[in-house]
Amino acid sequence: MSFIIVERPEDQIAVVTLNRPERMNAMAFDVMIPLREQLEELSIDNSIRSVILTGAGAGFCSGADLEDPGAIPHIDGLGLPSIARRSMGLLEEVIHTLRRMNQPVIGALNGAAIGGGFCLALACDIRIASTSCYFRAAGINNGLTASELGLSYLLPRAIGQSRAAEIMLTGRDVSAEEASSIGLVSSTVAPDELLETSLAMARRINGFSHAGVEMTKRSLWSSLNASSLEGHMEAEGLGQLFIRLTTQNFEEAIRARRDKRSPNFEA
Repeated sequence: MSFIIVERPEDQIAVVTLNRPERMNAMAFDVMIPLREQLEELSIDNSIRSVILTGAGAGFCSGADLEDPGAIPHIDGLGLPSIARRSMGLLEEVIHTLRRMNQPVIGALNGAAIGGGFCLALACDIRIASTSCYFRAAGINNGLTASELGLSYLLPRAIGQSRAAEIMLTGRDVSAEEASSIGLVSSTVAPDELLETSLAMARRINGFSHAGVEMTKRSLWSSLNASSLEGHMEAEGLGQLFIRLTTQNFEEAIRARRDKRSPNFEA
């Protein structure tokens, strides 16, 4: 049984499914390492313009698998501190991979996103939630810190410091409805509409220029690390000029509007 399923339901779109439904797609190493490898392959596949990440069954991802964590590779001869550090590094690399992908990633959140699964959802560029989805920063409930895999970095930037602190420190569940109201997800839909809604969004994104979409994703993520508005605006301007001067995308957009047709961007 493959724990990661990659499908191509349409040209230019890949759907990546976490496929361990009996464990609510928990973050066992046997799941996360293949996930990272598949995402890396898709990132350099230039026939794919958008990626949808979802889960099989009732959960999106329930976080760390405390019963069956799977095999950790390349740890022979290491002591417990080194094994623990490398284990966290393997999970952290999944978050980094999603962020570094050339394509935008749409999180089609079909169910519970708990602990590390919450972080996995936040690493997606766009999040669409099923009405059956909910979020929980579970570490605090287990006597640990609620902060893991970038959660204390990404969540305040998504919904604000106070809301993030309240959610992380209380360990309460955040429903799909609340997540939509506070900007944690862009929309909520009925479970049977989740995939088609995500595909429709991917189609719309794919109608724009390859270079424009890639640069926009890069700018959105780099803005989280920007030290000042002035510095980030300069970086944005350079990106805009780069595409304007090295492609004919702008001219094609003007021609398409004049001809009342969809643009055909070549770059």
